[in-house]
Amino acid sequence: MDDVARVAGVSKGSVSKVIRNAYGLSPAMRARVEAAIAELGYRPSIAARAMRGSSFSIGMEIPNLDIDFFTQIMDGATSRLATSEYQLIIAPERGGANGTRVLESLADRSVDGIIAIAPQVEPEWLEELARDLPIVLIGRHDHSTNYDTLTDDDEAGATLLVDHLLDLGHTRIAHLTVGNQRDRPDAMPPHSLRRMAYETTLARRGLEPFVVETGNRRDEPYRTAKDLLLTDPSITAIFAGNDSLAIDTLRAIAELGMTADDVSVVGYDDIRIASHPLVSLTSVTQFGETMGEIAIDLLLERIRGGRTVAAHRQVRPELRARSSSRAVRAGGRAASRVIERSLADRA
Repeated sequence: MDDVARVAGVSKGSVSKVIRNAYGLSPAMRARVEAAIAELGYRPSIAARAMRGSSFSIGMEIPNLDIDFFTQIMDGATSRLATSEYQLIIAPERGGANGTRVLESLADRSVDGIIAIAPQVEPEWLEELARDLPIVLIGRHDHSTNYDTLTDDDEAGATLLVDHLLDLGHTRIAHLTVGNQRDRPDAMPPHSLRRMAYETTLARRGLEPFVVETGNRRDEPYRTAKDLLLTDPSITAIFAGNDSLAIDTLRAIAELGMTADDVSVVGYDDIRIASHPLVSLTSVTQFGETMGEIAIDLLLERIRGGRTVAAHRQVRPELRARSSSRAVRAGGRAASRVIERSLADRA
């Protein structure tokens, strides 16, 4: 900074104001400093800036990079920061690292705030971390004191989907969901709320729920969906807990020689591929890009404005009806030759 100040012919404080994009400098002086920075190839030290109170970086923890809905959130956050001085640092869980380790790593890098999805991190641990670092948790319905939460109204979204299938005449509706969800009164994961809404909506119509749990490993949801279709011909509709599960279900239906006329499928999230004409998946959108933008706004309220009271924001979902869900076929589901051969092979 001393070198930049000398070349520009200004004080070191003026250089600092340009770097921080602060007020109080004339356009001419700002131009001189920026020209000197370009000439010298000067880059501010992130560590030094953090010591002075800000690193101008925001961390974002995500479980993995394979879920398109997470990409939508990242896009929204990046867009919101485009005209600011802040840089977004993406930190996925990988190599067996859990959310706790990833969040610790971001905190150790002196980020100014963190956006976290962190489905398995304990609320008590998050509360402690959030005492000194602004955190926005996306997706989990935690009753937090120190960190902000941003959620979709998962109960309303699931109810929209199940009512949609019921209105199409389906009465035998299975729910494919992710297993190993930890239910706590103070930290309800979204899949658990969607399952509860599914069961409640069917109960109102006097119908029995049929829940099938699956894992997240490669091809596991596809195999679970295929086994379900092979073993229970009475099922005419499947409500998948998210769009990734739904697309695996569509793959199983196609391989068994069936179509949406045989088994309707609905998902959740409305990822980009859901609207592709060759997929045309009925889903519920929870506005991923908007959630990314809101998460940034919440963080900056704390970083810039000093807000200390936890905020709890919720996005209202909307149904996107497409051709993967159709009116129930008269007489039930038609058996395909592929299914008949599969059953014969099993026998």
